Amino acid sequence: MTTSTRGTGKVPAVLVLEDGRIFRGRAYGAVGETFGEAVFSTGMTGYQETLTDPSYHRQVVVMTAPHVGNTGVNDEDAESKRIWVSGYVVRDPARVPSNWRSRRTLDEELAAQGVVGISGVDTRALTRHLRERGAMRVGIFSGNALPDEGTMLAEVRQAPEMTGADLSAEVATKEAYVVPAQGGKKFTVAAVDLGIKGMTPYRMAERGIEVHVLPATATVDDVYAVNPDGVFFSNGPGDPATADHAVSVMRGVLERGTPLFGICFGNQILGRALGFGTYKLKYGHRGINQPVQDRTTGKVEVTAHNHGFAVDAPLDKVSDTPFGRAEVSHVCLNDNVVEGLQLLDKPAFSVQYHPEAAAGPHDAAYLFDRFVSLMEGQRA
Repeated sequence: MTTSTRGTGKVPAVLVLEDGRIFRGRAYGAVGETFGEAVFSTGMTGYQETLTDPSYHRQVVVMTAPHVGNTGVNDEDAESKRIWVSGYVVRDPARVPSNWRSRRTLDEELAAQGVVGISGVDTRALTRHLRERGAMRVGIFSGNALPDEGTMLAEVRQAPEMTGADLSAEVATKEAYVVPAQGGKKFTVAAVDLGIKGMTPYRMAERGIEVHVLPATATVDDVYAVNPDGVFFSNGPGDPATADHAVSVMRGVLERGTPLFGICFGNQILGRALGFGTYKLKYGHRGINQPVQDRTTGKVEVTAHNHGFAVDAPLDKVSDTPFGRAEVSHVCLNDNVVEGLQLLDKPAFSVQYHPEAAAGPHDAAYLFDRFVSLMEGQRA
């Protein structure tokens, strides 16, 4: 990626998809060029949390909501220490942000962090194209001396694909740290950081959990060195088929029978640990309005998603695994994609979406309580 942070309002920009489709607009954020996987997010709010979600590493995010940036950027809502998207696509950026917490415009924040974006694009047409053709590689080019279309397309096609990408270690913490429990410590949880969002350990801390956040490279011995009552595997970017180390660590946890909870990438890791396969979705689920049914209760939740891969597990039967019986606990009502797993003979479960609600609805907050219940049951 090459960038410049000079004013971008009228600087020409071009978005080039790997199948040759081209969209023209104006630079938004930094000026330069960037590459990644083109995906779309259906959230109408929460763009700051989306931008700072490590799960979006190496992805160019297309916002389906036409008006973006109206609340600016504040110093409280970031889910990590930086923006992780590799590029940003919006239709109609706000001319003036309006929110009492706003400190900067979104354009300024993107430019300051070197994130190349494009505005003035027909994002509806772009989203329909991605729905029909699938997520694909993309490049955004901006500046007054743009390459010719053939050169830009060739550069896009040379960019790495998301299939086969091992990215967790690139976004995870390098050193372990602790998020202290609030209102008195009840439990200790070892959280394996595969791309964790800041709100996730906070939600556990609210429930009296002291969270030890460990690097993605942590071993089983590292996990048990903190004497955990439970183990958590976080969200994260990349292809779960490459995550052999995380799968090995999870199997070690399952063998010991410690209460286990995984979300997003952690759900895919649990699937692999149980012997299921994973596969790439055509265009994935991203946004904060995805309907999911909890099959254990029949309740339908509106949930926050960000995943391009899914677990290949049977929906219609209980499966035998090396760790006992397992079943699909949650399913997406749009396309029947597996959205959760649970073991019936060990205290372990996972979901494919984001229950921390940052951003998003609070329908799934009960899952943290379910994790607490597992640890209470194990202690009893």
